[in-house]
Amino acid sequence: MKNSSRRGFMGKAFGAVAGVGAVASLYAMKKTWDPLPSVKAAGFTTLDMSAYEGNKLVTEKWRGKPVFVLKYTPDMVKKAESDPKMKARSIKVGNDYYMITLGLCTHLGCIPSYDADDHSFLCACHGGTYDFSGDVTKAPPPRGLDIPPFKIDGMKVVLGEEGPEYKKMLQDGVTLAV
Repeated sequence: MKNSSRRGFMGKAFGAVAGVGAVASLYAMKKTWDPLPSVKAAGFTTLDMSAYEGNKLVTEKWRGKPVFVLKYTPDMVKKAESDPKMKARSIKVGNDYYMITLGLCTHLGCIPSYDADDHSFLCACHGGTYDFSGDVTKAPPPRGLDIPPFKIDGMKVVLGEEGPEYKKMLQDGVTLAV
């Protein structure tokens, strides 16, 4: 009888220790699978659009990728409003228009350079060109520069969040989901 109750106690104690160990292991695994706070923070980048100047390309960083931000000048706005493709790719924040795209060529991922005098981008790897809205003007790139997910919040743009303007661009086929 004594052995039986001792054996029962040892079984229950072992079961309790194993249960606590299993819960601790599951908790540790979950913490390992969760993204780090630095990774979560890298998912969103906030841009203050009032800081940009017309026809000056600024390269920002989002999720480790270059993002081109170009504020349109009045003559660029006129040209964009007269061309439906350019207008569809343009982002209006406040009273100003901007081009916000990933700075990677859609052909092979090179970084195109901006010619401020010609208002165009040139990918030197294979000679592809884009207009100031990021649309292809000369092949081999298969499509315009990709537009990252964005949400307009007053005079700020939050990259990494999908706002109604970005969802409309996806729906209209202006860009692909990044």
